[in-house]
Amino acid sequence: MSEYPARTMSHDECWQALREHEFGRLAFHLLGDVHITPLNYAVDGQTVLFRTAQGNKLLGVVMHGPVALEIDELTDDEAWSVVVRGSARVLEGEEAYRSEALPLRPWVGDDKEVVVEIAPVEVSGRRFTLSKPWEHIVLPH
Repeated sequence: MSEYPARTMSHDECWQALREHEFGRLAFHLLGDVHITPLNYAVDGQTVLFRTAQGNKLLGVVMHGPVALEIDELTDDEAWSVVVRGSARVLEGEEAYRSEALPLRPWVGDDKEVVVEIAPVEVSGRRFTLSKPWEHIVLPH
């Protein structure tokens, strides 16, 4: 096991992870509550884009721009997590066409015509070396 089980990921490592993945969880406020929903996304430069349909997610983004997107991965020996905090806004007109050049298509349904951009104010990540001591316990027979 590493001497340092957790370390902060660099800005470049965080963006690399964001570019290499396409599934995360979006946290947003709506009517005094915090909601979390899974979504697929794509990176465009130093922003994150996703598509959505009319509904709570869009309402939360329009009413309360601050959001957080989290992605992570877990293996036998390691785990990492990247969080993007920023403001979200609906892209309209010509701006919405930015998504056409990206691998950003709805995974479920085809009614997700609204393109939303997350402009990060903070991108952070941590990488963890896992020990999972319970896996090394030898129980008596």
